[in-house]
Amino acid sequence: MTVALGADERRRFSLAGLLRRSPGTAIGFAGILLVLFLALAAPWIAPYDPYLQETANRLAAPSAAHWFGTDGFGRDLLSRLIYGARPTLAIVVFVAAIMAPLGLGVGIVAGMLGGLAERVLMRLTDVAMSFPRLLIAFAFVALAGPGIVNGAMALALTSWPAYARQARAETRVLRRNDYLAAAEMLGIRGPRLLFGHVLPLVMPSAIIRLALDLGGIILAAAGLGFLGLGVRPPTAEWGSMVAEGTQVIFDQWWIAAAPGTAIFLTCLCFNLVADGLRDLLDPRHG
Repeated sequence: MTVALGADERRRFSLAGLLRRSPGTAIGFAGILLVLFLALAAPWIAPYDPYLQETANRLAAPSAAHWFGTDGFGRDLLSRLIYGARPTLAIVVFVAAIMAPLGLGVGIVAGMLGGLAERVLMRLTDVAMSFPRLLIAFAFVALAGPGIVNGAMALALTSWPAYARQARAETRVLRRNDYLAAAEMLGIRGPRLLFGHVLPLVMPSAIIRLALDLGGIILAAAGLGFLGLGVRPPTAEWGSMVAEGTQVIFDQWWIAAAPGTAIFLTCLCFNLVADGLRDLLDPRHG
């Protein structure tokens, strides 16, 4: 039996309604859209070439000509900050596209098959979870070499086990559900059952977890850049910009403060959106 929702209920369970009810979620959503716009429109809105060096104007304080000042090579910090959003978002998208599907696939298969397959998959997951994520990521990048792809692969391959364990726990509960029993009676089995009926039921919690993890991914990517294991110089990247600024932080504090503030605000926006998605997708909240 299909139950029709009234206008008030539809507004309540819609994204637009959530944004109206939660100012924090609206702010976070607007902040993410702003960062995305800056990354896509960087060639048109950046006031200067982010790689143009003017040694005569190095370490200049914020002014009307350079709103955020210049770095040790005389490059405009605002322009580099705008361009720095590109590798940061590229790593976020790359990691999210690998770790969530991989973790969900392992967890759903383990939860549905049970027995030996479940034990093997979960022991592999436990082994992957036993290693410190950042330490393994640093080791992987140190061996494979710095770069966006290597950094993203390192973070993705160390972040999927949490999704696998969560999906496996939810799938074990769903396996005894009458809904799946009815689907099997209709002849729906195998991959069609797993990814057509089980996956949509475990997706909401995975989306919430992913939104929460994106802020941590940005911090981890910035950490790789800070240690020189991220993108190759002179590519603008927020973590490497903070590292450059720490060398003169007591005299020219703005060089490290600008990218550090960008990292903080972007992570905050993702966390605000994740909190709103929990209210929208989790029936236990809101």
